[in-house]
Amino acid sequence: MIENKDYYVINREEWNDYLSNESPHRQVTISEEQLEKITSLNDELTSQDAYEVYKPITELISVYLENYKLLTDKRDYFLGIKRPMPPFIIGIAGSVAVGKSTAARLLQIFLSQFYPELQVALATTDGFIYPNKILKEKGIMDKKGFPDSYNMPALIDFLKEIKNGHEYIPYPTYSHKVYDIIPDKMQYLDKPDIVILEGINVLQFPSNTNIYLSDFFDLSIYINADEDIIEQWFYERFKLLVNNARNTPSDYYYKFNLMSEDEAMAYATKVWHDINLVNLHEYILPTRPNADIVIHKEAHHRISELWLKKY
Repeated sequence: MIENKDYYVINREEWNDYLSNESPHRQVTISEEQLEKITSLNDELTSQDAYEVYKPITELISVYLENYKLLTDKRDYFLGIKRPMPPFIIGIAGSVAVGKSTAARLLQIFLSQFYPELQVALATTDGFIYPNKILKEKGIMDKKGFPDSYNMPALIDFLKEIKNGHEYIPYPTYSHKVYDIIPDKMQYLDKPDIVILEGINVLQFPSNTNIYLSDFFDLSIYINADEDIIEQWFYERFKLLVNNARNTPSDYYYKFNLMSEDEAMAYATKVWHDINLVNLHEYILPTRPNADIVIHKEAHHRISELWLKKY
């Protein structure tokens, strides 16, 4: 283990040694078929990654969860409050194309197995991006993904409803295929015990509200990689999205099949440098110090280090 002023930095090989034998009845498993199903486009996740990296993370989350329950119970007892245990919320942040969705899905599976008596839900902040029509009206269509492109008051109200134990909580659906919110298609959280909220903006400090998203999180995770590696992953994903859309005219990425490869990649390069890289530098990367756990990746999505916040 290496220490700096902010983190305990633990390498991949050492991290697996932190698996405990204290909960033999709480085992987690995942099949190759499940791995393939939950792995995002151009992401890479092996069973070795799952067991060596995410299984210890699941056990660490259980430590946070048990302490959360203990503190909540004692505080409610002190105040004379009787209520169901408020949901435990995990925030997962990081750049575009870094593998947040894969990590979130795997943790949902492992936590559901580790706590079969609890309901583990997964949601993304994509549903709170303003519809393209509103982004065009605001003149910020080219800033999609930046803080101002999100309906932050609605997202914060969503988190308040979760923490207040509301039932059947609705939230909008975003489709990457149509590159927009799908009208009148809502998703719902129904009495979750654990909620994983994934998105590039979950650790940001909104400018249009005096409440931070991180105020609602009981544990936060940041998926990290060097920007040149993330850039390569972004291009790889773009090519796969274009190829997958080649026979689907309704897909947002279909239009790039009508261009030459050089023209399509020139567009992707512009999007990366003018939008995603700026967003990363100005709004996403500065939130990394807010995370309790940083999962650091290298080329081929290999997880090489785990950073645990000291304070």
